[in-house]
Amino acid sequence: MKTFNRTPLVLALGIALAACSYQQDREATIERQHDVAGKPAQVQAKRMMADSVHMSEVQVMAAPQAPMPWVVPQEERDRFTEIEDNGIMRTAETPVSTFSIDVDTASYSFSRRQINHGRLPQPDAIRLEEWVNYFDYDYPAPDSPKTPFLTHVSVSDSPWRAGNKLVHIGIKGYEPQQASRPRANLVFLLDVSGSMMSDDKLPLVTRSLRMMVDQMHPEDSVAIVVYAGAAGVVLEPTEIREKHKIEAALNQLRAGGSTAGGEGIQLAYDLAAEHFDKDAVNRVILATDGDFNVGVTDQEALEGLITRERDKGIYLSVLGFGQGNYNDSLMQTLAQNGNGVAAYIDTLNEARKVLVTEATSSLIPIAQDVKIQMEFNPATVQEYRLLGYETRALEREDFNNDKVDAGEIGAGHTVTAIYEITPVGAAPMIEPGRYEKPDSKTAAPFAGEYAFLKLRYKRPGESRSLLIETPVPVKQEKAADWQRRETGFAIAVAGAAQLLKGSQYTGEWTLDDAIELAQKNKGDDEYGYRSEFIQLLRQAEVSEKI
Repeated sequence: MKTFNRTPLVLALGIALAACSYQQDREATIERQHDVAGKPAQVQAKRMMADSVHMSEVQVMAAPQAPMPWVVPQEERDRFTEIEDNGIMRTAETPVSTFSIDVDTASYSFSRRQINHGRLPQPDAIRLEEWVNYFDYDYPAPDSPKTPFLTHVSVSDSPWRAGNKLVHIGIKGYEPQQASRPRANLVFLLDVSGSMMSDDKLPLVTRSLRMMVDQMHPEDSVAIVVYAGAAGVVLEPTEIREKHKIEAALNQLRAGGSTAGGEGIQLAYDLAAEHFDKDAVNRVILATDGDFNVGVTDQEALEGLITRERDKGIYLSVLGFGQGNYNDSLMQTLAQNGNGVAAYIDTLNEARKVLVTEATSSLIPIAQDVKIQMEFNPATVQEYRLLGYETRALEREDFNNDKVDAGEIGAGHTVTAIYEITPVGAAPMIEPGRYEKPDSKTAAPFAGEYAFLKLRYKRPGESRSLLIETPVPVKQEKAADWQRRETGFAIAVAGAAQLLKGSQYTGEWTLDDAIELAQKNKGDDEYGYRSEFIQLLRQAEVSEKI
């Protein structure tokens, strides 16, 4: 049978198609240049920059390339900060624990992707507080914006150490009616570098943002800034009522080039400042795989820029995509300094959760610089351990210092924190020294308290903090059904995260125990996230045995 070489034919066809695409893009660029005629020179320069970046990418795509040989995938280069778990603290020596709240969720969704791919996540990728706070909890909410959030505290038995107790802190933010929420004034800062080519990166970014735009109010506005080898404005601030313009801008995006992340952030902030609205929510939303390799990459310089813009009222949220280049450490730092959320999106379902279902809580702050301080009573508590929040630890003196930055709570947000305590009379985890005598203080006025919880927060735009105080009684009232259910599920998540991280504090407790506790407290599970968690633990059991 006679055969012939089809390579020249395929190559010619590819060049023809690329040339056609090039001509269409060139015509679109000329049309956009006409659109900005008469606008300020700064805007024209930004627009021309974007066109230059886009045209250079098209030219690269149009050039014939030799067939690529099969390449074994490189070892993953995802970067996570090494975290040492919180240790056991003796109340007599260190009675006070202070930390900033955290509502990020990136750790859980990234770990979920790893487990679904048949391997356990690296220990440093697991941040316990982000696992627990990934889930929404049915805590009672305030009924007035005058009270930004309610705090609920309960004490229950530890499932992994007999005699110990778990102090569960649940916070629920006020959620305004959709019609009364402030206008959103957003700048999408999109990484279109070469590392964003795969389907789970830039294509997923654009699909996710279309989903978000579909749910926004007509008077909200978005702008689009892209960065690759250089940064440019693809879309000036445009109201959602002109959705066709936004969709057209998203449709034209292509990936290629290196990653001038620092330049992109500066340009996005410049655009946000140029169109700043004091009555709106002004926020930059960065979508990237975290691979900053050219431009302003110094972490301290980026932190300084983001902090200054935060103080002007322009916040930053970070959405991570893909794997292999993901710089989790940098993404966390940027979001924390920008008073924003750090989330990781690996599927459209996760995009719906972050950008649609939880959009209000992610975008609209109701309290900022929220700090928690727990003072334990040495008459009733020998030891304690904070589960998670290692990267959010504060000094004791930071609690009353309104100059110290902390986390924010968005509208309708829930925040959960858990302490494990060893009551007086139970077997301590740290054996007393030979020459130590048991504390004979009775602290009569407070003998009925395990601890005293203090919480500080600022209303958005204000510089002075407000204080909320709540004692934690030894004798607990009978818990309501909702409280037992929500506390039980949070404990199941916290326990599972410790097990997968290789914690030394969970005794003989197993993933089967975590699954049983989660299943028992799954509740209505409207969106199926709790059921998904249970299946994830079953998959993790399989991966653990391989």
